[in-house]
Amino acid sequence: MTASRARAATVSGCLVLLAVGLGACGHTPPAAPKNPSVATSAQDVGGMDALTAAAKKEGMLRAIALPRDWADYGGLIDGFEKKYGITITVDNPLGHSQDEVDAIKNGTRQSAPDVIDVGDTFARAAGRQNLLAPYRVAQFSSIPGNQKDPQARWSNNYGGYISIGCDANRVEVCPQTFADLLKPAYRGKVALEGDPTRSGTGFASVYAAALANGGSFDDIQPGLDFFAKLKQAGNLDPVDATSATVASGQTPISINWDFVNLNYTDQLRGKGVKWQVSIPFDGSFSQYYAQAINKNAPHPAAARLWQEYLFSPEGQNLRLKGYARPVLLDAMAKDGTLDEAAAARLPTVEGTPEFPTDAQTEKAQRTVAVGWAKAVGKG
Repeated sequence: MTASRARAATVSGCLVLLAVGLGACGHTPPAAPKNPSVATSAQDVGGMDALTAAAKKEGMLRAIALPRDWADYGGLIDGFEKKYGITITVDNPLGHSQDEVDAIKNGTRQSAPDVIDVGDTFARAAGRQNLLAPYRVAQFSSIPGNQKDPQARWSNNYGGYISIGCDANRVEVCPQTFADLLKPAYRGKVALEGDPTRSGTGFASVYAAALANGGSFDDIQPGLDFFAKLKQAGNLDPVDATSATVASGQTPISINWDFVNLNYTDQLRGKGVKWQVSIPFDGSFSQYYAQAINKNAPHPAAARLWQEYLFSPEGQNLRLKGYARPVLLDAMAKDGTLDEAAAARLPTVEGTPEFPTDAQTEKAQRTVAVGWAKAVGKG
């Protein structure tokens, strides 16, 4: 065979391989970009530029239960809209985790939320119900293993510690512990953020009370017993605590996340509210909140771009401005992207936080679902 004929045979062989889809001369052609609705990463869409372009074309993102004064959602929403020109609507801003899950289950393709932010207990349940779309953000590998779903249906984004907030202008001596809350001085003054059967914060508050009263991750019943005693003592305020009820004096003592209570301190300083915050040493409980995408999101590209933004250094540092602990705090401290001044404002806590397992949280949820109404009664 002459040299020219050998070269021709080589070229011909390459064309044959290409024709059957094996790639020319060992080179596999790139996969065609996927529709954002089935993309499990930005790379599936063709990269971040392609994902951004698709999200801008959709033009909007539908969210739910995101108060602007919660973990700096005000700053995050404003930052995302300014950066990408995508409008965010927030339905039921004071809703709870179960309301978000219900909105996915009951909403239409047009009315359902694109994304949810829920206590990770509720995220696990939504994943089991096949409501969520798997998606790996660029930082997925840096998220600690116990803070994400192995199938990437949800990933925790930020968290904090259960705390006790108190208006020192309305309460002579502010409580520091769960045990303090039973004192007669706090009659009608102690509020929760929401019903523990529907609210991630309320559920975590019962868990913290359990730890303060001889319970454990395996046994949340002492937490229910504590709130039964609080109700019997006349100390439990039936009003759900919000920034408005704190400002008005309806809920002078609120069991809530430290990032919420600390934000009230700043938000209400000039409104006659002297809000003080304590993390009860007798019931130290930490938990994170998960981000997830509706499997049938009306705006699938915007939903995925929102996740990328929340887990980016920009988004994670905005969490710090709202006193929330970003899930990537340690990774960002190592790579130099952490806002150290904002991180220094976080309250100091002792020890390394521990978290209940899936089995423990599922058992605890069942116990609370059955026992809460019995513990506190009606009205």
